[in-house]
Amino acid sequence: STETLCCLWIYRLSIPHSQRPESRSKLRGIKPNGNEARKLIEDEDNICLISMASGWELAIKVGLGKLQTPVPLRYLFTEELERLHFTVLPIEARHLHRLLDLPLHHRDPFDRMIVAQALSEGFTVIGNDEAFDAYGVQRFW
Repeated sequence: STETLCCLWIYRLSIPHSQRPESRSKLRGIKPNGNEARKLIEDEDNICLISMASGWELAIKVGLGKLQTPVPLRYLFTEELERLHFTVLPIEARHLHRLLDLPLHHRDPFDRMIVAQALSEGFTVIGNDEAFDAYGVQRFW
């Protein structure tokens, strides 16, 4: 999902330009409009979360060889996210219950979980998938 790839884009921006790994084709088109998303993420008054659903999706894609992460996933999804002041949002029973009630506007299971979590917790999602709008999720891009 683009929301998960946005996680990699955020990580990539945190690395000094001279130390960045070569851009991967999937990351080239994942850039929020202007610097507004980056400003939101860097604003210390905001709490930055990443869904465990995104980690799950990354692990599957890396395991299948469909995606290479800039650093090994085991470090990206622990130490690097902590360094960037991100908190991993676990999947909890209330998120599963909310997922059961969602209409089928979107078929991607990872995105549907992100929608359920955002609705359950009242969070804004950074991502460009307009299908989220049908659920009434606050979305910024």
